[in-house]
Amino acid sequence: MAEAKTNRLPLASQILDLAAIPLVLLGLYLAFLYAPTAEIKTGGEAQRIFYFHVPFAMSAFLGFTVVLISSIGFLAHGRRSWDVTAAAAAEIGLLCCTLVLITGPIWARKAWGVWWTWDARLTSTLVLWLIYASYLLLRSYMAEDARMRRYAAVLGIVGALDVPIVYMSVHWFRTQHPTTFITTRGALEPRMALTLRLSMLAVVILCAALLLQRIWLGRLEEEAESLRSHYERTE
Repeated sequence: MAEAKTNRLPLASQILDLAAIPLVLLGLYLAFLYAPTAEIKTGGEAQRIFYFHVPFAMSAFLGFTVVLISSIGFLAHGRRSWDVTAAAAAEIGLLCCTLVLITGPIWARKAWGVWWTWDARLTSTLVLWLIYASYLLLRSYMAEDARMRRYAAVLGIVGALDVPIVYMSVHWFRTQHPTTFITTRGALEPRMALTLRLSMLAVVILCAALLLQRIWLGRLEEEAESLRSHYERTE
């Protein structure tokens, strides 16, 4: 019975899955049919990407923050559960960061007339993506090395230190990227603000569901590895 419970997808993940689907569909409806079209200088119709570009960016930040906390926990206590959580959060964070780097240039092409510019916000985001891509490559290529988990934890902590740099870059440097206005009252037209909040909720719940599923899968992989090692020692 205990084994069956271990192999079953956690209830919290199932609930988040069920909540994410209608929220994402509602977010798409609001973004493309409800929210008004932006001014041409901010991208016109292409500006609708904003309603998912921003939530993916915030979800990437949250994912890398989980990596930071879990990596510190692993280095401090050495428990595999911390490492599994860090690896899962890095994968989800990298996925979101990839979507940010894909959607951003599409919007920029209409708003700025170029696909890419070495703007401080864009460049620091690309650096963040490269760090976490390296993190996952390290885990892949050193999977059999006992030191891998500690190396990965250190790299995960270093990578997370770039998150505040990415977030604050529009305030610290002169950039083309819009300044942060999400928390400023009245900065967005009411229908735009509602659409952004709903899309943010949908993306965060979707990413949380994916994170829980990846942690669950990681724990199953750890159990399988432990059983395989035990079997090899007893042969």
